[in-house]
Amino acid sequence: MTPAASLPDRLGGAPDGKRSLRLWLRLLTCATRIEQTVAQRLRDEFDTTLPRFDMLSALDRAGTAGLTMGEAAGMLMVSNGNVTGLATRLKTDGLIEAMAGADRRVQRVRLTPLGRTRFAAMARAHERWIEALFADLTETEADDLTRLLERAKRSLHATTHEELNG
Repeated sequence: MTPAASLPDRLGGAPDGKRSLRLWLRLLTCATRIEQTVAQRLRDEFDTTLPRFDMLSALDRAGTAGLTMGEAAGMLMVSNGNVTGLATRLKTDGLIEAMAGADRRVQRVRLTPLGRTRFAAMARAHERWIEALFADLTETEADDLTRLLERAKRSLHATTHEELNG
């Protein structure tokens, strides 16, 4: 692992006034690197994509009740059209199934037994990959980082439109 001090500073040693910008870039770099690594591993080991994994994960959490397309879109923070396309492909692969409902206009889907089995294998591998990516952090460091990121998340949600335009 490269020591933190030798990581490139893309702001060229910007003064403390750029602390928030530096923090945002560091978070973005880390998130992007994790996402790229996980996406590549999903392709290599399971011949699938990150959006498909995310959809299966949402359906796994929903259990036998399944999700409507709108609920899935909200959980995945994508459009209903994106979710519908994903659902169509996952149905074709036998990983999810449509559920009969009272309102035919609202499509509800859930994992099939094959989908549960395949997702369980992917989830176990995903957990191993994430553990490996954060292996250089001690338990205390990981707990501290989680706590700080939760605090940052609360700050992001509390920031108003007016404050951003201030």
